Amino acid sequence: MRSTIARPPDQLANQLDDQDRAILRILQRDNKTSQREIGEAVHLSAPAVQRRIARMEAAGVIRRNVAVVDPAAVGQGVTVVVEVQTVNDRSPTIAAAKRLFREAAEVQQCYFITGKASFVLILLVPDMASYEVLSRRLFADNELVQSFQTMVVLDPVKVTLEVDL
Repeated sequence: MRSTIARPPDQLANQLDDQDRAILRILQRDNKTSQREIGEAVHLSAPAVQRRIARMEAAGVIRRNVAVVDPAAVGQGVTVVVEVQTVNDRSPTIAAAKRLFREAAEVQQCYFITGKASFVLILLVPDMASYEVLSRRLFADNELVQSFQTMVVLDPVKVTLEVDL
């Protein structure tokens, strides 16, 4: 994954044409689609598709190519959403919390947010006993955390990584 983007993202969005967006829609659904198939769908040659994909990767539009794994199929069947309020909003506190949450394997997503809570986290765990242990380590016994609220997902109605283009 590239950590820097050559141009600001708003400039990148303005430079994507309809064919770039069509390519991105296809890749978001299945990044193993062949460049020939993509080319047929967007009316470009396979080499032209390859150049466009390479350009979007270099520009940071395409961050990574990954496999989306079903959490339940690998024993991570419980999704938990947690709102976390830190003890204060000072930069060192926020930086330390970001680092802790970023490094925790169970944290699938972490958002530093505005409002009453400081962070919203999406966690994947095998069961509630595992979450209890994790919640002690990340939240209850953590001097950076003032309070936290846990919401257990009953039904993941929609889960996607696709960006609306």
